[in-house]
Amino acid sequence: MRDFIVRCCRQPSSVALSFLAAAAFFNSARLVAQAPITPPPDHEVRRLGTTPEPPAPPALPPAEIIKRFSEKEDLYLAARPHYGYRKTIRIEEFDPQGQLAGQFLQVTETVRDSDGRISHKVLEHPQSTLRSFSLEPEEVRELEKIPQFPLTTAQLAKYELKYLGEEQIDEIKCYIFQVKPKDLERTQAYFEGIVWADAKHLELVKTYGKWVTELGDTHIAGMPFTTYETYRENVDGKYWFPNYMRSDDMLHLRDANVPVRLVIKWTNFQPLPEVPLSRPAAPAPAQPPS
Repeated sequence: MRDFIVRCCRQPSSVALSFLAAAAFFNSARLVAQAPITPPPDHEVRRLGTTPEPPAPPALPPAEIIKRFSEKEDLYLAARPHYGYRKTIRIEEFDPQGQLAGQFLQVTETVRDSDGRISHKVLEHPQSTLRSFSLEPEEVRELEKIPQFPLTTAQLAKYELKYLGEEQIDEIKCYIFQVKPKDLERTQAYFEGIVWADAKHLELVKTYGKWVTELGDTHIAGMPFTTYETYRENVDGKYWFPNYMRSDDMLHLRDANVPVRLVIKWTNFQPLPEVPLSRPAAPAPAQPPS
């Protein structure tokens, strides 16, 4: 079986081997100061074999862990629209030597307008030096449709989750679960991958996976990306929102294969101002009897 490459966590452990065995199907505690989980350095990778060791059972039954973190996913999904943030989208392509050859960059900020509507204000207009492919604004907007909370209570019945073991991510001890859809459909995409749940507070802090249908892996038109690694940040001591998402893939051209990378960062989370309540209209003056 081909080795599977993953980024290196700070503390290697035997349980990581269990994670790698399950991740081969891809074919290729809150934080101390409520800081975001640190994504691994871009250049640091570790190659390991795929012989698993039996995971030790968690302190709680896996079914209870899943139930609790899915309930918190419901909470985070409901809270996310009430927060503004700055969003940076960066797409890069590399030459055969691994050097940056071109880049697309866009920076927006989500705010609430004076009329109460939420808008995405452009802080840095799209700039592109990509040489191998071009991006249309509609294609970039499609990135907004990638679900960030796939395992809500309403979605759990559609998945099989298997406990894989434990792993340390920064200061957080995590339970690892493999996620597979029970059935595939032609028009509905489902998450397939790995999730990490904080072993103390039972909330998801990292996901790694792709979206699949009966027809295979899904991707956005004009982009080759299919598999996404997403880290989360603790916001206001209550919510774990995605703050860093990355995908590495290959653009297959007629005469070359071009390595490409997508990085999305969400920063500066702030509660959006509440919508002001409109005053009730004053009653019309009484008309004198005719």
